[in-house]
Amino acid sequence: MSPAARLRGLKPDWLSDPKVWRTEILAGLVVALALIPEAISFSIIAGVDPAIGLFASFTMAVVISVVGGRRAMISAATGAVALVIAPLNREHGLGHLVAAVVLAGVFQIILGALGVAKLMRFIPRSVMVGFVNSLAVLIFMAQVPEMRNVPWAVYPLIIGGLALMVFFPKVTTVVPAPLVSIVILTAITVGAAIAVPTVGDKGALPSSLPVPGLPDVPFTLDTLTTIAPYALAMALVGLMESLMTAKLVDDITDTHSNKTRESIGQGIANIVTGFFGGMGGCAMIGQTMINVKVSGARTRLSTFLAGAFLMVLCIVFGPVVSDIPMAALVAVMVMVSFATFDWHSVAPTTLRRMPAGEIVVMLVTVVCVVVTHNLAIGVVVGSITAMVIFAKRVARVAEVTAVTDPDGTTVVYRVTGELFFASSNDLVGQFHYATDPGRVVIDLSAAHVWDASSVAALDAIETAYARRGKTVEIIGLNDPSADLHGRLSGELAAGH
Repeated sequence: MSPAARLRGLKPDWLSDPKVWRTEILAGLVVALALIPEAISFSIIAGVDPAIGLFASFTMAVVISVVGGRRAMISAATGAVALVIAPLNREHGLGHLVAAVVLAGVFQIILGALGVAKLMRFIPRSVMVGFVNSLAVLIFMAQVPEMRNVPWAVYPLIIGGLALMVFFPKVTTVVPAPLVSIVILTAITVGAAIAVPTVGDKGALPSSLPVPGLPDVPFTLDTLTTIAPYALAMALVGLMESLMTAKLVDDITDTHSNKTRESIGQGIANIVTGFFGGMGGCAMIGQTMINVKVSGARTRLSTFLAGAFLMVLCIVFGPVVSDIPMAALVAVMVMVSFATFDWHSVAPTTLRRMPAGEIVVMLVTVVCVVVTHNLAIGVVVGSITAMVIFAKRVARVAEVTAVTDPDGTTVVYRVTGELFFASSNDLVGQFHYATDPGRVVIDLSAAHVWDASSVAALDAIETAYARRGKTVEIIGLNDPSADLHGRLSGELAAGH
């Protein structure tokens, strides 16, 4: 391949295709508009000035667009991170919060390098569906306060915004429908002087760029011990939400992302954000859905521009942005929630065919997320529930059948299935110690020994027969099972 051809292969799509860069630019603008009230709201949750959340959204988006592993995913200040670090800010001040953000970034880089992304393989599809559906519910619930105790004009504006986003794409898809909706509703409210809540009511927008600097804390062991628990919690919550969001975008776009790079990239973005005085963040699911599913963005350009446009809108066009009615952004987010929800998963035909355990896992995930407002807790509880159901299902597969030789001197027990802690506990009770002949053969050629509990169960069976003067021979172990049994047999009884 010639150097020129290699160079063309390295060029991003948006440099060579005007349609792509138009889509990416407009998507970035829509996301930036939606980020402003969200970032301000999360700043309030964390107990910091709105500028802190806006700065975090700017630096997170710009940095992750370069170092992240999932193209078109949006990272910014998030509610999950705000909830984790709010107590630290309340008790120790902004300096400790910023220091915790930097340390959380360091933890994320370490966890990423250790391969934490590989844990994603243990998250079942039913948990993923529950994650998506609970995300849609949370996005909708977050809009409900914006529809309470508001002037009556807010409701027709929301309905009008939804109608524009449903029908405008039938006319043209050149311009994203959410952007058209925001512009038209803003023009109507400003032109007709309709008094409704606006973005400006959420808080003052910053008038200058953030300035880098070190956290204003004493660099002592006492400071480290104070911020470390909050930093670790933030790192874990941020990674979980980011990796789950990356997997969701993978499914939507039918492409693969580098989860290890994304984990490390989140850490780098948080370190940079901390040094710029931001409150930290992670992947932002609602805005990612606006970018990928609603606006059709697919490259890093949209992520970068979401952050860049955010600062331009705040600093250069602050007065104009402040006049955007919250109803316009509420309509966008309601549309996102409906587009995000997996309606097929709750269709009667699907529920009739789905195993009961899968439905339970999905419901548990949704309920936990909605009750706690924490996606990470829902995913963990859902995954544990799935593992318990799976263990019970597999444990039932282990069966024991006995065949006695015609001469009555030997009985062969054939064990079939997976032997682990859940199934091996019942194994001991399936042998007839008192009535069996003097020689017992346990055939494990159709079984697999997975853990120490199974080895201990086999030892207990041999011991029970030995007390009656009977001999036991175990045959048919496959190589991994024979290796585990050879290393642990006789070593697990009390006193060893």
